[in-house]
Formats: sequence, C-alpha cells, structure tokens
Amino acid sequence: MAVAQGASPPPPEVNAAARAAAPLLAELPAPRIRAAVEEVIMSRSLEVGLQWMHDAGLLRVVLPELEATVDFSQEAGRRHKDVWEHTKQVVMQSVPNPLVRWAALLHDIGKVPTRVMLPDGKVTFHRHAEIGARMWEPIAKRLGFDKPMRQQIRFLVLHHLRANAYAPSWTDAAVRRFDHEMGEHLDDLLDLSRADVTSRRPGRRQEAIRNIHALKERILAIRELDARVPPLPPGLGNAIMASFGLPPSKQIGDLRKLCEDAVERGELEERRDAAYYVEYLRKSGSLS
Repeated sequence: MAVAQGASPPPPEVNAAARAAAPLLAELPAPRIRAAVEEVIMSRSLEVGLQWMHDAGLLRVVLPELEATVDFSQEAGRRHKDVWEHTKQVVMQSVPNPLVRWAALLHDIGKVPTRVMLPDGKVTFHRHAEIGARMWEPIAKRLGFDKPMRQQIRFLVLHHLRANAYAPSWTDAAVRRFDHEMGEHLDDLLDLSRADVTSRRPGRRQEAIRNIHALKERILAIRELDARVPPLPPGLGNAIMASFGLPPSKQIGDLRKLCEDAVERGELEERRDAAYYVEYLRKSGSLS
C-alpha cells in the first residue's frame, strides 16, 4: 500500500501480478486485512491507494460491496456523480479519524441495491442509508471489527443523511430531538456530514458546510438554555401529585417523562407553567 503514502504507482506488470494474486487475500487473517485497508484510508494519498486497490483487483476481494460502486452512476452523464468517485472524495475530505473514515468509505454502499431509474431520467436511492447499515454488519464481522467500533460505524452509516437535511425552519424541539438521538455520535456524524458535501456547483459546498455549522451552533445554544432554564418547569412532579392525588412513586417520573417526550416531539410548548402540562396528561388519558 505504499502508493497511498505517496509512492509512484507500480508498473503494469506489477498490477497484473497483483490481480493474479488477489484471490489469495481471502486467506489472510481478518485483522491484517483490516489494518491494511485502514492504513490506506488514513494515508495522505489515500485516493491513489484506493484507486490502486481497485485497479489491482484487491478491492473486489476485500470489499466487494465497495467495488460494486465503481462506475455506478448516481446521475446520468456526470462522472463526478459516480458513487466510487464521490466516495473517494468524501474519504479525502474526512477528518483523520479511523471511525469517520471507515464510515465515509462505506456510507453509500447501500446505493447499489436501492437505485431506481425513473422515466424522467432522475435517479432515486430510497432507504440507501438503512440498507447500507445492514450491509455493513457482515463486512464488520468479516474484517473482525470489535463490537463497539462496529456499532459506531453502523450508526454513522445509518444516519449520515440526517445533518445535511437541517434547515433553519427546524423548531427548537426538532433540534433538541436530533441532538438527543445522535447522542455521543454527534461530533463524528457532523464530521462525516461535512465530508459528504462534494457538489461542484459554485458556492454549494460552502453553503452546506455553513448549514451544518449553524446546526451545531444551534445545538450548543439550546443545550446552554436548557441548562439554565429546563424545558419543563420546576415543581411539575409536585403539581402532578396534587392534581391527580398520587403519592411519590416511579409513576410520577414516568408521567413527567411523557411530558418531556411530547415537548421533544413538538406536541407541547416548552417552558410553560405546570398547569399546562398537567392538563395535557389529563386529556391524554395517561392515568387511565
């Protein structure tokens, strides 16, 4: 994998020998194969290394799911929309974090089985993130990833489209819900989302990056506000007990959680008086 470190590409006869020997890679221990691929995607000339893996026939043995994206068009007549070319660019643009780079490498493998060509010439890839996350599982097992890293990469592949869908029209509740759902994966997901912007339209990439930055800033602002003034009023538990004649118990916490969830879904306004939330519980039949 010296080409990924900046060495000159091998001569044709070396590539031919590599293609002939490529099937032998399947006999190597999984950790060794995984380490070799990771060395490539963490290298300064990773795009050259990845392309050589394809040219030398290594990719079809090690990652046939990724090999299937080569020359696989996302949009008719536009080569930079080729999934393989897009993937290499996303990996190149990713932060040098193995977790993010593995996710970048495989984030679009689900496009191959989900592509639908419409009569008007448009192309759709409905649920490709979900399918890609499922496809990742056997890859992870084949390459011997440990459970924590396997789950982290799966999460990133599954949710890689979420941040790029952000719009300023999102309510605070929607932003808060996104933050909670992404949890500990938030920063890695935002890093992947930034890298996944490869448009060549003037200003499009800068606009998308600004949008992701605005999402992160809004998340931080809402976190800060919630730390100072929680979405639900203090004393709500006492108000619930008094209104429904309930003793202190786990049920009070459960009812309060119902209100929290409704606020997060945008069904209830935040930072209202306790009576507002008590009335919601009364009408929702939560105590029946």
